[in-house]
Amino acid sequence: MMIMFSLAIVAGFVLLVWSADKFVEGAASTAKHLGMPALLIGILIVGFGTSAPEMVVSAIAAYEGNPALALGNALGSNIVNIALILGITAIVAPIAVHSNIVKREIPLLLLIVLIAGFLLLDNNLSFYEGIFLLVGFFALIGWSVYSAIKGKGDILETEMEEELKVHSMTLKQGILWLVIGLVLLIVSSRILVWGAVGVATEFGVSDLIIGLTIVALGTSLPELAASVIAARKGEHDIAIGNVVGSNMFNLLAVIGIATVINPMSAIPSEVLQRDWIVMFVLTIALLAMAYGFKGRTGRINRVEGTILILCYVAYNTYLGISLGGI
Repeated sequence: MMIMFSLAIVAGFVLLVWSADKFVEGAASTAKHLGMPALLIGILIVGFGTSAPEMVVSAIAAYEGNPALALGNALGSNIVNIALILGITAIVAPIAVHSNIVKREIPLLLLIVLIAGFLLLDNNLSFYEGIFLLVGFFALIGWSVYSAIKGKGDILETEMEEELKVHSMTLKQGILWLVIGLVLLIVSSRILVWGAVGVATEFGVSDLIIGLTIVALGTSLPELAASVIAARKGEHDIAIGNVVGSNMFNLLAVIGIATVINPMSAIPSEVLQRDWIVMFVLTIALLAMAYGFKGRTGRINRVEGTILILCYVAYNTYLGISLGGI
């Protein structure tokens, strides 16, 4: 069975990455044909789309009675996004942050991280706390619409318009790939959850750890592809905007949906004392790098990218060492 579980994880990842890419392209193209501004597509559609794997995987995991995997996926994906994805992206092409919208989003992300930490203080996430997170998610969507309306002329708008030209589709093609991408997202997520839970059972590892590591890495692959490609094209603000938007969606929508489906009680204390703290520190580091200091322009250079990757390696090494005590 171990071979079947492993094959399911690999197949699930491959299909998940491909379907997420098609889902985002189809959604962005459909939104463009329906008259949505390029800036709003960049902030909302792309951010939502790259978080779609986490949303679907966590919803299925919670529905099937594995809420710890869902929580681990959300927190682990945020750690992967900042430490590994931005780290790799910065090494490929140093990221300069010019967009005022992105600079406004990062402090908002930090606030959402703090709210998530507050909710985890009692090691429980109730149905009503899940509702609270989803209300925050819809408020974020409203704020995104407002930012897009007020942000005319922002460099993020220019970068997104160029991307939409490259991935141009007819309305019919856009809707077709939107539907196909969504269906395959659900199918691939189901396969991935089955394989991940199976591996956890076989090795006697908690669903939380599997969610924080294997599943988080796999569901974050669309962000990795999107950010590296954007950075290589010089679309730095799309590269970092993908990560920031995805992280906000993960904390509000991914945890919110999973908690409403299956409220979480007796959450291991390590989640707050270890995983949340790592996510919090990385978010503060992102804020410092994006804003710059002492007259320095906000950017993530190759040295900082290397440090971020080393942080990711150190975190996962610590998880491996501490497995016996969980």
